[in-house]
Amino acid sequence: MPPPWAYSDAAWQDRARHRPPAQPGQWGPGNPGSTGPRIPAIVVLWLPVVLSFLVQVPTVIFLAWHFSDRTEGLAAVGFALLGPLALIGARRFPGPVVALAALAAAGLLLVRPDISAPNLALAFAIVLGIVRGARLWVYSAVAVAWVLTIATASLIGVNLHPLRIAFTTLALALMMGIGELIRVRREHFQTVRRSAQARRVDAEQRERVRIARELHDVLGHSLSQINVQASVGLHLIDAQPEKAAEALASIKATSKNALDEVRMVLGILRADGEGTAPLSPEPDLAGLPALFETFQAQGIAVHCLNALEAESAAPAATQLALYRICQEALTNVLRHSGAREASVYLAIDRGGYLLTVSDIGTPVRGALTPGGGLLGMRERAELLGGSLRYAADADGGFQIEARIPLRATR
Repeated sequence: MPPPWAYSDAAWQDRARHRPPAQPGQWGPGNPGSTGPRIPAIVVLWLPVVLSFLVQVPTVIFLAWHFSDRTEGLAAVGFALLGPLALIGARRFPGPVVALAALAAAGLLLVRPDISAPNLALAFAIVLGIVRGARLWVYSAVAVAWVLTIATASLIGVNLHPLRIAFTTLALALMMGIGELIRVRREHFQTVRRSAQARRVDAEQRERVRIARELHDVLGHSLSQINVQASVGLHLIDAQPEKAAEALASIKATSKNALDEVRMVLGILRADGEGTAPLSPEPDLAGLPALFETFQAQGIAVHCLNALEAESAAPAATQLALYRICQEALTNVLRHSGAREASVYLAIDRGGYLLTVSDIGTPVRGALTPGGGLLGMRERAELLGGSLRYAADADGGFQIEARIPLRATR
């Protein structure tokens, strides 16, 4: 697991938004995803500074006090102190901090190699610089500083043992490797998080489309019937009050059914968030006869030829799609056609379910422009791996053909 200071402020804030609130006794922002106490942000910020200070400064002071003169000792302590202090700005300026830490490490080594201490400040600066995207700064600053240190040491007569040069080079490479490892893990985490967010957004969008489609099918069908019955009632209210009363009764029944179906859709939504089940089952092919009766009450005779051997054998999603497509197709007949008859055909054809709805009405003039109903029917079919075609007959009328595979993919 990467150390706590390897994460950026943005990562802390983003993860904090997606974790549960801290319970009493827990610490504040810290390592996301951990089950133990969370590390406070101030600790994450100051941990590298304090550790490098405690390791470098007291060690250099002790060695300088015993093995160097006053001038060299003060210079060594100054360089030892510069690295930890530079780390304070590592979050905002990781590149310059690496350069400053490398300069401090080089100065400490050149003053007196025998009084230098493990340079944790440079190690932290290298790792933080790579993790925070300042890779060019890290590689260039460290390489230039180390080469210049070796060259300057030979010029001023400072003896750097070959084993020390080799060990320091390996240590620098190791710190760079650790930084790259943490960077890769961090980028992988961010990629996974972005992918999860994209999947969540896509799922929410598909759910919105599904809800809109359900509401369109439910309300479009019912409101069309209510509109027709209201027109009939207005026309007959004076001449035939009893017929007008029948129209009003039909409006009442249709609106009640529409409310029930809207409640069912809302119940499904609540089930997603509250764990409750919808109160009414979704419509299926067994409900087609009742659907046809509602259209026959509007003056459209529906002739159905159902060649399916067993309606209940079809998956629930397929039955719902076929029902809604048939409902929307007949609603379009009621809205846009002068036809008084419609034909519905259900069968299994070419390895899939076939539904055709046709009518003989007023010929469609000009190019067909698919509206929300046709687009919704096509989406329902394509969602299950099927297809939908529609065309106007040369002699008038309209035909819709939907095909859904036997093994529908959802």
